[in-house]
Amino acid sequence: MDKPRLAWAITGSGHYIEECLDYLLTLDSADLYISQAGEEVLKMYGIKLDDIRQKMPVYRDKAASAPPVGLFYQGYYHSFVMAPATSNTVAKCVLGISDSLVTNLFAQAGKCRVPSIVYPCDTAPEIETTAPGKKKFMVYPRAVDLEATNKLREFTHTTVVDNVQELIVVVQNRLSML
Repeated sequence: MDKPRLAWAITGSGHYIEECLDYLLTLDSADLYISQAGEEVLKMYGIKLDDIRQKMPVYRDKAASAPPVGLFYQGYYHSFVMAPATSNTVAKCVLGISDSLVTNLFAQAGKCRVPSIVYPCDTAPEIETTAPGKKKFMVYPRAVDLEATNKLREFTHTTVVDNVQELIVVVQNRLSML
């Protein structure tokens, strides 16, 4: 390994998934991790894993023990990004549940003090989002989902962003510090 890489995870949220992926594909030295639900959502949005694989390594959630998390202990990753992140994933992260590839990645990044950047799908009481087919619509997150997002904001070594533009700025700032 010449230099540490960026680990990026996509969960089952379609919330600006195309914009997140478009930005990710501009980055060098990044690896993509996809939850099982994330894989389903990519298909719903017409995004093909083979196209992504041409630009970067892609790891799918297929093993019970999430073997790639050990890479954090080897200094392989300098940062972890989870964008977009479902309310389910955010809730699990807040409660310390690491029962999937993505939640394990978040837990191990935290244990190794690797900075995490998270873009939850639930960041405000009213949010415009895009459905498959590019149709815009409004969603109204539940209080429990907003509470979990706010609790995640309190985690050390974790930055929670509220939109794609902020995600890009925070990731760019992180990359400029390396």
